[in-house]
Amino acid sequence: MNDMTDMNDMTHRTETMNAWRRETYGPAAGTTLQQIPVPVPGRGEVVLRVSATGLNSGDVRLLLGDPLLVRPVFGLTRPKHPVRGMEVAGTVSAVGPDVVGVELGQAVAGELVGGGGLASYVRVPAARLVTVPPDVEHTVAACLPVAGGTAWQALDMAGVGLRDRGTPRVLIIGASGGVGTFAVQLAALRGAEVWATCRDRNAPLVEHLGAVRTLDHRTSPLTDLPAGHFDAVIDIVGGMPLRDLQRLTAPGGTVVLVTGDGGHVLGPIPRMVKAVFASIGSTRIRSLAATPRPEVLTKLLELAAEGRISPVIEREYPFAEASAALAHLEAGHTVGKVVVRAA
Repeated sequence: MNDMTDMNDMTHRTETMNAWRRETYGPAAGTTLQQIPVPVPGRGEVVLRVSATGLNSGDVRLLLGDPLLVRPVFGLTRPKHPVRGMEVAGTVSAVGPDVVGVELGQAVAGELVGGGGLASYVRVPAARLVTVPPDVEHTVAACLPVAGGTAWQALDMAGVGLRDRGTPRVLIIGASGGVGTFAVQLAALRGAEVWATCRDRNAPLVEHLGAVRTLDHRTSPLTDLPAGHFDAVIDIVGGMPLRDLQRLTAPGGTVVLVTGDGGHVLGPIPRMVKAVFASIGSTRIRSLAATPRPEVLTKLLELAAEGRISPVIEREYPFAEASAALAHLEAGHTVGKVVVRAA
Protein backbone atom coordinates (compact mmCIF):
# COMPACT_ATOMS: atom_id res chain seq x y z
CA MET A 1 0.00 0.00 0.00
CA ASN A 2 1.51 3.39 -1.01
CA ASP A 3 1.92 6.37 1.30
CA MET A 4 -1.05 8.32 -0.05
CA THR A 5 -3.37 5.33 0.31
CA ASP A 6 -2.10 4.81 3.85
CA MET A 7 -2.84 8.45 4.61
CA ASN A 8 -6.35 8.28 3.17
CA ASP A 9 -7.14 5.09 5.09
CA MET A 10 -5.76 6.61 8.28
CA THR A 11 -8.08 9.60 7.91
CA HIS A 12 -11.11 7.37 7.43
CA ARG A 13 -10.14 5.13 10.35
CA THR A 14 -9.74 8.10 12.69
CA GLU A 15 -13.18 8.93 14.05
CA THR A 16 -12.16 11.82 16.28
CA MET A 17 -9.35 14.34 16.48
CA ASN A 18 -7.90 16.91 18.85
CA ALA A 19 -9.00 20.53 18.52
CA TRP A 20 -8.62 23.64 20.65
CA ARG A 21 -12.09 25.15 21.09
CA ARG A 22 -13.86 27.94 22.90
CA GLU A 23 -17.63 27.54 22.80
CA THR A 24 -18.37 31.10 23.99
CA TYR A 25 -16.79 34.47 23.32
CA GLY A 26 -14.05 35.34 25.77
CA PRO A 27 -10.32 35.32 26.51
CA ALA A 28 -7.83 32.67 25.46
CA ALA A 29 -7.83 31.17 28.95
CA GLY A 30 -11.20 29.58 28.18
CA THR A 31 -9.88 27.63 25.18
CA THR A 32 -9.77 23.90 25.90
CA LEU A 33 -8.49 20.81 24.12
CA GLN A 34 -11.41 18.63 23.02
CA GLN A 35 -12.11 15.54 20.96
CA ILE A 36 -14.35 16.26 17.96
CA PRO A 37 -15.20 14.36 14.76
CA VAL A 38 -12.71 14.40 11.92
CA PRO A 39 -14.23 16.53 9.12
CA VAL A 40 -15.38 14.96 5.87
CA PRO A 41 -14.74 16.88 2.64
CA GLY A 42 -17.75 18.09 0.67
CA ARG A 43 -17.96 19.01 -2.97
CA GLY A 44 -14.94 21.05 -4.00
CA GLU A 45 -13.31 20.56 -0.59
CA VAL A 46 -10.33 18.72 0.83
CA VAL A 47 -9.29 17.78 4.36
CA LEU A 48 -5.80 18.73 5.50
CA ARG A 49 -3.69 17.07 8.12
CA VAL A 50 -2.44 20.25 9.77
CA SER A 51 1.32 20.73 10.09
CA ALA A 52 1.46 24.34 11.29
CA THR A 53 -0.96 27.17 12.06
CA GLY A 54 -0.16 30.87 12.01
CA LEU A 55 -1.97 33.09 14.50
CA ASN A 56 -3.01 36.69 13.91
CA SER A 57 -4.58 39.58 15.78
CA GLY A 58 -7.79 38.73 13.95
CA ASP A 59 -7.87 35.42 15.83
CA VAL A 60 -7.94 37.34 19.11
CA ARG A 61 -10.71 39.64 17.89
CA LEU A 62 -12.83 36.67 16.81
CA LEU A 63 -12.03 34.88 20.07
CA LEU A 64 -13.44 37.85 21.98
CA GLY A 65 -16.25 38.54 19.52
CA ASP A 66 -14.93 42.07 19.14
CA PRO A 67 -16.25 44.29 17.70
CA LEU A 68 -19.90 43.45 18.19
CA LEU A 69 -20.42 44.37 14.54
CA VAL A 70 -18.90 41.03 13.43
CA ARG A 71 -21.17 38.85 15.53
CA PRO A 72 -24.10 38.63 13.08
CA VAL A 73 -21.61 37.04 10.64
CA PHE A 74 -19.43 34.95 12.96
CA GLY A 75 -22.04 34.07 15.59
CA LEU A 76 -24.50 36.31 17.39
CA THR A 77 -24.28 34.83 20.90
CA ARG A 78 -21.48 32.28 20.47
CA PRO A 79 -18.88 31.69 17.75
CA LYS A 80 -19.94 29.69 14.70
CA HIS A 81 -16.31 28.59 14.39
CA PRO A 82 -15.10 27.72 17.90
CA VAL A 83 -11.65 26.62 16.63
CA ARG A 84 -9.23 29.50 16.00
CA GLY A 85 -6.40 29.69 13.48
CA MET A 86 -6.85 31.33 10.06
CA GLU A 87 -3.50 30.47 8.44
CA VAL A 88 -2.60 26.86 7.86
CA ALA A 89 -0.08 24.61 6.13
CA GLY A 90 -0.48 20.87 5.89
CA THR A 91 -0.89 17.78 3.76
CA VAL A 92 -4.04 16.76 1.87
CA SER A 93 -5.44 13.66 3.57
CA ALA A 94 -8.88 13.39 1.91
CA VAL A 95 -10.37 14.78 -1.30
CA GLY A 96 -14.04 15.52 -1.96
CA PRO A 97 -15.96 15.34 -5.23
CA ASP A 98 -15.17 17.76 -8.09
CA VAL A 99 -11.80 18.84 -6.71
CA VAL A 100 -9.42 19.97 -9.45
CA GLY A 101 -5.73 20.73 -9.07
CA VAL A 102 -5.27 19.40 -5.53
CA GLU A 103 -4.21 15.79 -4.90
CA LEU A 104 -3.96 13.41 -2.00
CA GLY A 105 -0.62 13.80 -0.22
CA GLN A 106 0.05 17.27 -1.62
CA ALA A 107 1.67 19.87 0.67
CA VAL A 108 -0.45 23.01 0.63
CA ALA A 109 -1.13 26.26 2.48
CA GLY A 110 -4.08 28.61 2.60
CA GLU A 111 -6.36 30.93 4.53
CA LEU A 112 -9.27 29.62 6.57
CA VAL A 113 -12.13 32.12 6.66
CA GLY A 114 -13.54 31.88 10.17
CA GLY A 115 -10.71 29.73 11.51
CA GLY A 116 -10.21 26.03 12.20
CA GLY A 117 -6.43 25.65 12.10
CA LEU A 118 -5.88 24.71 15.75
CA ALA A 119 -6.95 21.13 15.11
CA SER A 120 -5.40 17.93 13.84
CA TYR A 121 -7.43 18.13 10.62
CA VAL A 122 -9.36 20.89 8.89
CA ARG A 123 -11.74 21.03 5.93
CA VAL A 124 -10.90 23.68 3.30
CA PRO A 125 -12.26 24.67 -0.13
CA ALA A 126 -9.64 23.40 -2.57
CA ALA A 127 -9.73 26.63 -4.57
CA ARG A 128 -8.19 28.50 -1.61
CA LEU A 129 -5.12 26.28 -1.40
CA VAL A 130 -1.68 26.72 -2.95
CA THR A 131 1.12 24.18 -3.29
CA VAL A 132 3.99 24.66 -0.83
CA PRO A 133 7.39 24.40 -2.56
CA PRO A 134 9.46 21.49 -1.24
CA ASP A 135 12.16 23.76 0.20
CA VAL A 136 9.72 25.92 2.21
CA GLU A 137 9.07 24.72 5.75
CA HIS A 138 5.43 24.45 6.80
CA THR A 139 6.02 26.79 9.74
CA VAL A 140 7.09 29.41 7.19
CA ALA A 141 4.21 28.71 4.81
CA ALA A 142 1.70 29.03 7.65
CA CYS A 143 2.76 32.65 8.23
CA LEU A 144 2.01 33.86 4.71
CA PRO A 145 -1.70 33.62 3.79
CA VAL A 146 -3.12 36.33 6.09
CA ALA A 147 -0.15 38.40 7.29
CA GLY A 148 1.82 38.30 4.05
CA GLY A 149 -1.32 38.58 1.94
CA THR A 150 -2.55 41.64 3.85
CA ALA A 151 0.82 43.38 3.47
CA TRP A 152 0.86 42.62 -0.28
CA GLN A 153 -2.69 43.93 -0.78
CA ALA A 154 -1.96 47.10 1.22
CA LEU A 155 1.06 47.91 -0.96
CA ASP A 156 -0.97 47.20 -4.11
CA MET A 157 -3.74 49.52 -2.90
CA ALA A 158 -1.15 52.24 -2.31
CA GLY A 159 0.34 51.67 -5.75
CA VAL A 160 3.80 50.89 -4.38
CA GLY A 161 5.88 49.34 -7.15
CA LEU A 162 2.96 49.38 -9.59
CA ARG A 163 3.77 52.72 -11.23
CA ASP A 164 6.90 54.17 -12.79
CA ARG A 165 7.52 56.81 -10.13
CA GLY A 166 11.23 56.46 -9.48
CA THR A 167 11.94 55.42 -5.90
CA PRO A 168 8.73 55.82 -3.88
CA ARG A 169 8.95 56.76 -0.22
CA VAL A 170 6.73 54.61 1.98
CA LEU A 171 5.92 55.07 5.66
CA ILE A 172 4.75 51.92 7.46
CA ILE A 173 3.16 52.65 10.83
CA GLY A 174 3.37 49.59 13.08
CA ALA A 175 6.18 47.75 11.32
CA SER A 176 7.13 45.11 13.89
CA GLY A 177 3.97 42.99 13.90
CA GLY A 178 3.02 40.14 11.58
CA VAL A 179 1.70 42.33 8.76
CA GLY A 180 4.27 45.08 9.33
CA THR A 181 7.33 42.86 9.07
CA PHE A 182 6.11 41.57 5.72
CA ALA A 183 5.14 45.07 4.53
CA VAL A 184 8.69 46.34 5.15
CA GLN A 185 10.26 43.45 3.25
CA LEU A 186 7.85 43.60 0.33
CA ALA A 187 8.04 47.39 -0.01
CA ALA A 188 11.84 47.21 -0.08
CA LEU A 189 11.66 44.46 -2.72
CA ARG A 190 9.45 46.74 -4.82
CA GLY A 191 12.18 49.36 -4.80
CA ALA A 192 10.73 51.68 -2.15
CA GLU A 193 12.60 53.77 0.38
CA VAL A 194 10.97 52.46 3.54
CA TRP A 195 10.51 54.46 6.72
CA ALA A 196 8.86 52.61 9.58
CA THR A 197 7.55 53.13 13.09
CA CYS A 198 8.10 50.61 15.87
CA ARG A 199 9.25 50.48 19.46
CA ASP A 200 12.90 51.42 19.90
CA ARG A 201 13.84 47.88 20.93
CA ASN A 202 12.53 46.54 17.61
CA ALA A 203 14.32 49.11 15.43
CA PRO A 204 17.37 46.90 14.62
CA LEU A 205 15.07 44.12 13.40
CA VAL A 206 12.94 46.42 11.23
CA GLU A 207 16.03 48.03 9.73
CA HIS A 208 17.44 44.58 8.98
CA LEU A 209 14.21 43.82 7.09
CA GLY A 210 14.75 46.81 4.82
CA ALA A 211 13.73 50.07 6.52
CA VAL A 212 16.17 52.94 5.96
CA ARG A 213 14.86 54.84 8.99
CA THR A 214 12.83 53.87 12.04
CA LEU A 215 11.16 55.91 14.76
CA ASP A 216 8.84 55.32 17.69
CA HIS A 217 5.74 57.41 16.98
CA ARG A 218 4.84 57.23 20.67
CA THR A 219 7.91 59.29 21.58
CA SER A 220 8.66 60.95 18.23
CA PRO A 221 5.34 62.34 16.94
CA LEU A 222 4.63 61.90 13.26
CA THR A 223 3.79 65.59 13.14
CA ASP A 224 7.53 66.22 13.41
CA LEU A 225 8.10 64.59 10.02
CA PRO A 226 8.19 66.81 6.92
CA ALA A 227 4.91 67.41 5.15
CA GLY A 228 4.37 65.70 1.79
CA HIS A 229 7.40 63.45 2.29
CA PHE A 230 5.81 60.09 1.42
CA ASP A 231 4.18 58.65 -1.67
CA ALA A 232 2.33 56.13 0.49
CA VAL A 233 1.47 55.77 4.16
CA ILE A 234 0.43 52.30 5.38
CA ASP A 235 -1.25 52.55 8.80
CA ILE A 236 -1.34 49.16 10.52
CA VAL A 237 -1.86 50.20 14.15
CA GLY A 238 -4.25 53.16 14.03
CA GLY A 239 -4.55 55.90 16.61
CA MET A 240 -3.32 58.80 14.45
CA PRO A 241 -5.66 61.53 13.19
CA LEU A 242 -6.41 61.09 9.51
CA ARG A 243 -5.42 64.68 8.73
CA ASP A 244 -1.96 64.02 10.18
CA LEU A 245 -1.55 61.04 7.85
CA GLN A 246 -2.69 63.09 4.89
CA ARG A 247 -0.23 65.87 5.74
CA LEU A 248 2.64 63.40 5.40
CA THR A 249 1.54 62.26 1.94
CA ALA A 250 2.73 63.85 -1.29
CA PRO A 251 0.24 65.02 -3.94
CA GLY A 252 -1.09 61.99 -5.77
CA GLY A 253 -0.11 59.68 -2.93
CA THR A 254 -2.33 57.35 -0.91
CA VAL A 255 -2.97 56.56 2.72
CA VAL A 256 -4.01 52.93 3.32
CA LEU A 257 -5.72 51.99 6.58
CA VAL A 258 -5.09 48.35 7.45
CA THR A 259 -6.69 48.77 10.87
CA GLY A 260 -10.07 50.28 11.60
CA ASP A 261 -8.95 51.70 14.96
CA GLY A 262 -12.52 51.26 16.12
CA GLY A 263 -14.50 50.74 19.28
CA HIS A 264 -16.10 47.70 20.83
CA VAL A 265 -19.40 48.08 18.98
CA LEU A 266 -18.80 49.36 15.44
CA GLY A 267 -15.14 48.49 15.02
CA PRO A 268 -13.62 49.98 11.85
CA ILE A 269 -16.80 51.54 10.41
CA PRO A 270 -16.51 55.03 11.98
CA ARG A 271 -12.92 55.51 10.82
CA MET A 272 -13.76 54.19 7.36
CA VAL A 273 -16.59 56.72 7.06
CA LYS A 274 -14.30 59.52 8.27
CA ALA A 275 -11.74 58.46 5.66
CA VAL A 276 -14.26 58.85 2.85
CA PHE A 277 -15.12 62.41 3.87
CA ALA A 278 -11.49 63.33 4.65
CA SER A 279 -10.52 62.28 1.12
CA ILE A 280 -12.83 64.79 -0.53
CA GLY A 281 -10.62 67.41 -2.17
CA SER A 282 -7.54 66.06 -0.41
CA THR A 283 -5.14 63.11 -0.30
CA ARG A 284 -7.11 59.94 -0.78
CA ILE A 285 -7.47 57.56 2.13
CA ARG A 286 -8.43 53.97 1.38
CA SER A 287 -9.50 51.31 3.86
CA LEU A 288 -8.25 47.79 3.21
CA ALA A 289 -10.45 44.75 3.71
CA ALA A 290 -7.97 42.02 2.82
CA THR A 291 -9.40 38.89 1.21
CA PRO A 292 -8.00 35.40 0.48
CA ARG A 293 -5.92 35.69 -2.70
CA PRO A 294 -4.38 32.35 -3.75
CA GLU A 295 -2.49 34.01 -6.61
CA VAL A 296 -0.81 36.35 -4.10
CA LEU A 297 0.00 33.45 -1.79
CA THR A 298 1.65 31.66 -4.72
CA LYS A 299 3.95 34.65 -5.28
CA LEU A 300 4.73 34.92 -1.56
CA LEU A 301 5.69 31.25 -1.41
CA GLU A 302 7.93 31.72 -4.43
CA LEU A 303 9.67 34.65 -2.73
CA ALA A 304 10.09 32.58 0.43
CA ALA A 305 11.54 29.68 -1.58
CA GLU A 306 14.04 32.09 -3.17
CA GLY A 307 15.02 33.47 0.24
CA ARG A 308 13.82 36.98 -0.67
CA ILE A 309 11.31 37.21 2.18
CA SER A 310 11.18 35.43 5.50
CA PRO A 311 8.63 35.59 8.30
CA VAL A 312 9.77 36.91 11.64
CA ILE A 313 8.62 34.14 13.98
CA GLU A 314 8.76 35.37 17.56
CA ARG A 315 7.68 32.08 19.10
CA GLU A 316 6.72 28.57 18.04
CA TYR A 317 4.43 26.59 20.31
CA PRO A 318 3.74 22.85 20.23
CA PHE A 319 0.13 21.91 19.58
CA ALA A 320 -0.30 20.93 23.25
CA GLU A 321 0.32 24.59 24.20
CA ALA A 322 -1.94 26.25 21.64
CA SER A 323 -4.01 27.94 24.34
CA ALA A 324 -0.83 29.57 25.68
CA ALA A 325 -0.02 30.74 22.14
CA LEU A 326 -3.40 32.49 21.91
CA ALA A 327 -2.88 34.02 25.35
CA HIS A 328 0.54 35.34 24.30
CA LEU A 329 -1.00 36.97 21.24
CA GLU A 330 -3.88 38.34 23.30
CA ALA A 331 -1.42 40.04 25.68
CA GLY A 332 -0.21 42.24 22.80
CA HIS A 333 3.17 43.55 21.62
CA THR A 334 3.98 40.42 19.64
CA VAL A 335 6.93 40.92 17.31
CA GLY A 336 6.31 39.22 13.99
CA LYS A 337 4.39 35.96 14.07
CA VAL A 338 3.28 33.29 16.50
CA VAL A 339 3.09 29.74 15.06
CA VAL A 340 1.64 26.53 16.48
CA ARG A 341 3.26 23.30 15.27
CA ALA A 342 1.29 20.09 14.86
CA ALA A 343 1.50 17.40 17.53
